[in-house]
Order: sequence, then C-alpha cells, then structure tokens
Amino acid sequence: MGPLPLPPGIRERRVAGVNGLEMRLLEAGEASRPCLLLLHGFPELAFSWRKVMLPLAAAGYWVVAPDQRGYGGTTGWDPRYDGDLASFHMTNLVADARALLAALGRRGAAAVIGHDFGSPVAAWCALLHPEAFGAVALMSAPFPGPPKAAPPPPDPVHAELAALPRPRKHYQWYYSTREAEADMLRCPQGLHAFLRAYYHMKSADWPQNRPFELKSWSAPELAKLPDYYVMELAKTMPETVAPAMPSPAEVAGCGWLTEAELAVYSGEFARSGLQGGLNWYRCRTSGAFDADLAAHSGRAIEVPACFIAGAADWGPQQSPGALKRMLERAFADGRGCHRVAGAGHWVQQEQPAETARLLLEFLGAARR
Repeated sequence: MGPLPLPPGIRERRVAGVNGLEMRLLEAGEASRPCLLLLHGFPELAFSWRKVMLPLAAAGYWVVAPDQRGYGGTTGWDPRYDGDLASFHMTNLVADARALLAALGRRGAAAVIGHDFGSPVAAWCALLHPEAFGAVALMSAPFPGPPKAAPPPPDPVHAELAALPRPRKHYQWYYSTREAEADMLRCPQGLHAFLRAYYHMKSADWPQNRPFELKSWSAPELAKLPDYYVMELAKTMPETVAPAMPSPAEVAGCGWLTEAELAVYSGEFARSGLQGGLNWYRCRTSGAFDADLAAHSGRAIEVPACFIAGAADWGPQQSPGALKRMLERAFADGRGCHRVAGAGHWVQQEQPAETARLLLEFLGAARR
C-alpha cells in the first residue's frame, strides 16, 4: 500500500492493537485538542472525509478518520464470505471505535460523526456509551432507534417486489448474496468505471434524484425508489448503474470527485476487495444479531445529536418512517435536521464547505 494523495495538513498512519485490527487512519489538527471521530460508509474509506477534515481541525479539533473494519488499509479482519460474520456486527464495530480511541490515549471523543453505514455505527456509539461520546452527528442514513424486542416475522416484501410487473429486489439483500462481490469487482466495464457510475447516480449530478417521502414499507412504495436502491430482479449493481455512466465531459467537470480521487477508491477496493463492507449488510439482513440490538429497545440517544443529508439524497427516505422516528424518538436532545443544497448522497464530498459549517455550528452549540 502506497501513501494516499492527501491535502497538505492531513496525516496518514497505522495504529495496532485495535480490537484485533491494525487500523489505518487519517488525522488533522493537534492531538492535544478535543477529538472528533469520523466514520465512513460503503463503498468509501477514511479518504471520503478529506475535504472536511482541515476546516474542522482549523476550528480547534483533532480530527481522526479510520478505515473501518473490512475496508482499505485496515488489516486483521476476515475477508471471507463464510468467515467470522459476527465480527462485523454493529456492537463489535462500536467496540472497534472505542478501542481505537483507547489506542490513541483517549477515553472518548467530543463527538462521533458517521456517514452512510457509518451513521448507525456512530448512533450506536452514542447510545451505548454516552459517557465516551459527547455528541453525535449522523449523515445521510437516519437512525430510527433500537429494534423492537420481539423478532419480526419473515418479511413478505421481498416476494412482493419480485412479483411486481417489473420484478425488483432490494439492494441490501443483493449485497448480502455470495455473488455480489464478484459482480462488482469483475464487472465488464471494470471496477473504476462501475464506481464512477455508482457515485454519479447517487449524487446531485444525476438529475433524476428528486427524493420524496414514501408512505410505507411495501412493494408498490419501495418500487418508487431509484434502481440503485430497489434493483431490477435480474440485474447486478454494475448493470443497474451502467446507464447512468456520465459522459467524458461530465467526468472531467466533476470537481467533487476527480479521476485521481476516484482512483484511490478503485485501487483500494481492487486490492482489499468489497466483502468486508458487504458483510456489514449481511449482519443487518440475516437477522442473526437482532436480539443483541433489541436488548436496548426503547432507549434514545441522550447526547446532543443532529442529522445532515444532501437535498438530492434518497438515503433519508429509503426506509419509510425512519427519519420521523429518529427525530421524534431516537434523539432525546435533537439539535437540527439539515438538507444541503447541491448535494446528493455523498454530502461531505459534494458540498464540503457547507457540511463543515453545519458540523461546526452543531459542535459549538453542543459544547454550551
């Protein structure tokens, strides 16, 4: 692994002894300052925070962003489909975050900030350990609170999606299949082109991203989601996003994700694979760990909390009712829900200045 192409002022290093991992992390600012822990999602890396780290550090924070378990330069995780799935379970990802802080000599952080699948990790950090995390900011993926104690019956929505006139399937259950990693790593257009189309299709650059609230978790309503969330039944994800591949001129004009920056993602995932990140989805869709999380049913996040998403991001709406439940029940001390103009799902990359401004506004208020 070579060094990452980072802006001056962001440092890269490795930290051993982190809950069985050796973690690669990026950092900015002085280690004597209050710590902000930044947790990325899928398919991303600590590198996804590169545009907001320096503004946060300039405001007086020590900003730390690791490659999480299953990603990038972090090693020690099981890369197999038939391997140790429990190690990717939510409570162990929380243990990773706490172990990293301990390895850095900290008992906690001023705030934990999570994007995409990093959002529920950040939420569970704050819910389970309010003594260690002084505030929490969730981005793009709402946290509706712990699941109910009673295990749900088998969900009929998947059979109903498959039976639609245009048969469909949910992307999280596709990501949970044995074939998903190979579909993406070995797709005909190549991994780099696939990722370009995927990031483009979920961004504000794709004009069809006009999110609205869905009425229910039902096949007719879920079928209103873009195909990257509710896919055609017979298609892979690379086949799904291929029609949205931007033109060469659009690629050249994409200031929020240049070809050199995209090459970091495609190079890292070509080397490390995608199964680690996909195992996070398998933990969710299998139901094998629901009882562990349901033990906390009814609890709310006690520390100051806020939510940020792009105005063109379908993420807040992909699970009907989740955003409302988060704001009304999962946050005991909610400090705002913000939609950023000109951003889709990759809000901290598409609109970093506004994202950093909102985070600093929230952090300042949370400290008072």
